[in-house]
Amino acid sequence: MGADIERLEIDANELTFSARAAGPHLGRPVILLHGFPQSSWCWRPQLALLGSAGYRAVAPDQRGYAPKARPPAIADYALPRLVADVLALADTMQMPTFDLVGHDWGGMVAWVVAARHSDRVRTLTVVSTPHPEALRAAPPGRDGSTGDPSGFMALFQRPDEPELLLLGPDGDGSGLRELLVTTGLAPDLAKEYVAPLTQPGALTAALNWYRAMAEADVVGLPPIVVPTRYVWSTGDRSLGRPAAEATAEWVAGRYRFDVLDGVSHWIPEEAPDELGRLLLEHLSSV
Repeated sequence: MGADIERLEIDANELTFSARAAGPHLGRPVILLHGFPQSSWCWRPQLALLGSAGYRAVAPDQRGYAPKARPPAIADYALPRLVADVLALADTMQMPTFDLVGHDWGGMVAWVVAARHSDRVRTLTVVSTPHPEALRAAPPGRDGSTGDPSGFMALFQRPDEPELLLLGPDGDGSGLRELLVTTGLAPDLAKEYVAPLTQPGALTAALNWYRAMAEADVVGLPPIVVPTRYVWSTGDRSLGRPAAEATAEWVAGRYRFDVLDGVSHWIPEEAPDELGRLLLEHLSSV
C-alpha cells in the first residue's frame, strides 16, 4: 500500500495552485511537474510510492491547469514564468533544495529549472522530453526523428483553431480525447484529462504554453550539472530517438538514459511501476 494522497492549495507567484502531495512533511522534498494535457492526477502512483518511502512528494497543477492559477494573457505562459512558478512553489513550501521530476511540458520546465538554478535542484528526472537544445537540433522529418513529427506544436500555436478541433462540435473535448487515445493513452485515463479542460478558458490556458514558447528561452542554457536520469520510450510518437539520444551532449553531471520498450508517450500512466522503480533508484543514489 502506498501513502495517502492529500489535496492542497499553495499560494505562489501571486497565484494559487492546486496540488496533490504524499509523505511526511519533513521528508526529503520532491516536486513532480505534469505535461499537456495532464494534471497532477498523472503522478498518483509515484506520489504514493515516494510518500511511502519517506519522501515529501508534491505535484502541482501547473499554471493554466489550476483554476485559481489561470491568467488570461499568452505572455503569462512564457517559459520564464513557468520556471518562476516552480521556484516560488518550493519557496512557499520551505524547500530550499528539492528533487525535480517532469514529464512532457513538465520535463521541458524541469530541464530549464535544473540548468538555470542548479543550486536548488538535488537531482533531476525527466520523462519523455529530450533536452530543449537536443529537441531544437533534431533533424526534420515525419518518421519519429523530430521532436514534433505530427505537427502538433505548430497547430497548437495557432489562434482559436486548436480549441475548435480539440473541443469538438459539441464542446465535450472529443477531439482531444481522440488525440490522447491515438497516441497511446487508455480511454478511461483520457477522460480524466479531457473533462477539466472543457471548463471555460481551461483549454486555451493549456494551449497558451505552446503559443508563448520562444526559442530565446532555451538557447544557450548552461549544461546540466546535477545528477540526471532521462527516461524515454520507443513507442513515443511525439518525441523521437535522435533527440532522446543526443540529450547526453547537454548533461555535464552524472547521467543515465533509460529506454522503455513498447511504451507510448504516456509513461507515468502506462508504466507507473517501472517509472517508480527507476525514480526511487535515482533518488536513493544521491
